[in-house]
Amino acid sequence: MKSLLRLAALAFALALAGAAWAQSGDLQEISRLLKQGQHAQALDRVNALLVTNPRDAQGRFLKGLILTEQNKIPEAIEVFTRLSQDYPELPEPYNNLAVLYAAQGQYEKARQSLETSIRTHPSYATAYENLGDVYTKLASQAYDKALQFDTSNTAAQTKLSLIRDLLTTTGRAPRPGSRSEPPRVALAAANSAKSGAISQKPATPPAAESKAAAAQRSGTPPPPETKSPPPAAKAPPKTAEKQAGSAAKDAPEEIIKAVRGWAAAWSKKDADAYLSHYAKDFKTPKGEPRGDWEALRRQRISAAKTIEVSIASPKVTMIDNNNASVTFRQSYRSDSLKAMSTKTLTLVRTNGKWLIRQEQVGS
Repeated sequence: MKSLLRLAALAFALALAGAAWAQSGDLQEISRLLKQGQHAQALDRVNALLVTNPRDAQGRFLKGLILTEQNKIPEAIEVFTRLSQDYPELPEPYNNLAVLYAAQGQYEKARQSLETSIRTHPSYATAYENLGDVYTKLASQAYDKALQFDTSNTAAQTKLSLIRDLLTTTGRAPRPGSRSEPPRVALAAANSAKSGAISQKPATPPAAESKAAAAQRSGTPPPPETKSPPPAAKAPPKTAEKQAGSAAKDAPEEIIKAVRGWAAAWSKKDADAYLSHYAKDFKTPKGEPRGDWEALRRQRISAAKTIEVSIASPKVTMIDNNNASVTFRQSYRSDSLKAMSTKTLTLVRTNGKWLIRQEQVGS
């Protein structure tokens, strides 16, 4: 089973230990071994460290991550549980406990751990996102149970289908047994650097065919050559580089405007306007034919009495001048369902309009 939840990263130890972390050669070496996938060696080193300092919080946190990477879930749970008992002010151990509980299908325990993490650190965004995913899984289980007792319950069927849509993602979400994802900021910076390298290579237009060459090819004598006016007399044309630069500068604002327009059309239950925001080559979530996907979207939009969709904290990453992605928090509310999720849209500029080519739900 895939886990939608996110493990707390190693960066936690920096906030915990400050300068002392940077001075610890042992911890740095253990961290390096972990990142390189040398889990057995990392575990040996951290166990040796904890023999001399059994209460070392950074070392114990690293041991929990190593055991998680080795898929030794019960042992990892024990490490993070004891760490949370000894250092109840730290939110990360509670968050990682929730990820491990969710991997075992213990969503109620995961919910409790995440709520404790949030009480410890009310601005811990990762815990809030994970809590939203846990609530979604709990709701899915409840609707499934309702349908076991009443298979004709169309309202429960619709709600369950909507929730499964929210959980569907075209990319693989991180799971407790895999290496933690890099920080979002680092990914965004890398993408920005990549797009910058691309944008600095404008296409060179092909050289125009000379009049003499055209005349020779057609068999007619070339017209008499006329002198061109002095270069100073010509107004400097607007170069392709300036046009591209201007478009790139305005693109993020245009993309966010397009996404808000998409959400507004969805909220108004205007299926035609909503579907007009999708590109012709849109990749449907499950690979189904475009016509079947559109028919299902129309049915679900019309089935709801009211829909309210809002987006928050949109972050645009330019891939090149005509391709981009935007990640945001989506709030969906209808008469039958309330849900929060993180969504990433991949967009392409077609005839001056930004259209959705792909949707991803989750981290």
